[in-house]
This record gives sequence, C-alpha cells and structure tokens, in this order.
Amino acid sequence: MSKKILMLAGDFVEDYEVMVPFQALLSVGLSVDVVCPDKKAGETVPTAVHDFVGDQTYCELRGHNFMLNKSFDEVNLADYDGLYVCGGRAPEYIRLNEKVLEYTRHFFNENKPVAAICHGIQVLTAAEVLKGRTLTAYVAVGPDIKLAGGTWKNIPADQAVVDGNLVTSPAWPGHPAILKEFYKLLGITINM
Repeated sequence: MSKKILMLAGDFVEDYEVMVPFQALLSVGLSVDVVCPDKKAGETVPTAVHDFVGDQTYCELRGHNFMLNKSFDEVNLADYDGLYVCGGRAPEYIRLNEKVLEYTRHFFNENKPVAAICHGIQVLTAAEVLKGRTLTAYVAVGPDIKLAGGTWKNIPADQAVVDGNLVTSPAWPGHPAILKEFYKLLGITINM
C-alpha cells in the first residue's frame, strides 16, 4: 500500500509550490490529497506565480487553476503518513482556520514527516509548533519564525533545512532539495 500525503493549499497558492510537489510526489508512487478549507473535491483554487524581476520583493501574477482532489472536511488524519504545506498567498489566510492548525499539530504531535516551503511556514508559526526548531522560509517570514520560538536560517533559495521530522525550503527553486529530504523522512529510497 502506498504512503499517503496530505497537502494544504488555498486560493492563490504559489503555482509551482503546489503543482511541482503534487506531481513529483505522485511520480514516486505516493498518494496525495490536496485540500483547502471550505472547499470540496473537484473544486479549484486559483494559483499565483511569484517571480523575481529586480524589485525589492517578488511580483505576483495569476497562474493556473488547481483542482482539489479531497474535500477538506472529509480528512481523516490517521490515514496520512506526511504533510506538505504549500506556499504563496494561501498560508496567510488558511492559517486562520482552526482545523488547518489542528491538522498541522497532528503531524508534529505524531512525529510524522512535514515539508513546508516559502510562506507555507506561516501555517506552522500559527500552529505554534516551531519552538526550539531550526528551519528556513522566504526571507519575509524569518521574523515570524523567531517570534514563534524557532531559529530561522537564511539560506539560498535552492536549498533546504532538515530538523527532525521537518524539512523546509525558502522558495520554489528549492524543490529538488526539499523533495529529496521529504522522501528520506518518508523512508522512500530512489535507486538509479
């Protein structure tokens, strides 16, 4: 039986930060359920494309529609082996949903693998699961990590940080690094 991953997304999730890990996790045989508060399987979330074009921060453009494949209220946490928290604009508001925080705490309390990228770490700060943890995030989220009792590492965007059951990366250029480490946490070995 394949391992099952719960992926948290929402309106204006970063396009690459939902599409790439969803497809990559499926490609190694994992089952992935993508959910959004107040939405059902078959509904879509709009994505946003974040790009760096020389301004002080990223610009945001409209991306694709991403179809959810699981209804948020039908999640049974015991069914899942890991959690993947996507970035983009979605984390700033899905973290206001108590069930999202409850879902997140479950994976930390059970010491199950958790991956979070970019602004996805905002969900972790709101869930109050970062005390004593070392992690990374998009630079603008660094102060939030410190306020939540964690240690923020400012690393290049194509790298990842692992602390116990948690792996984080600053932005979508880090997909190879975060996915490689998430696979390890899940006990998945890829032989070439």
